[in-house]
Amino acid sequence: MPGQTLLMSLESYELVMLRRPSSPTEYDESTLERIQAKHLAFHAALRAEGAVVTNGPLRGQPDESLRGLTFYRVGSVDEARRIAEQDPSVKAGRLVVDVMQWICPSGTMTQPGHPFTPSE
Repeated sequence: MPGQTLLMSLESYELVMLRRPSSPTEYDESTLERIQAKHLAFHAALRAEGAVVTNGPLRGQPDESLRGLTFYRVGSVDEARRIAEQDPSVKAGRLVVDVMQWICPSGTMTQPGHPFTPSE
């Protein structure tokens, strides 16, 4: 309505962008498969414990170095960076992380198994 101020409740997450470095460490195919399996298990465990709200790879991105996004809910960019740097693909030199705070309207992101219910 004209003249009314709309107040929006906001919440923040830590956004981790996974990138392929310009010179990733090279491995044979079987080692790459093991690293990828550990990478997937690492993120599944973080989702199960509630540190990660959601994550996944990207397709069709204009910058091919950008490989995936992870939305953390751990309270600080520093803590998200500390956790993200434990990713087996990061430790193996296959990925690097960009970490930042992301802010969105409250209730628009939910953890798996916790469906969003709009409040009145």
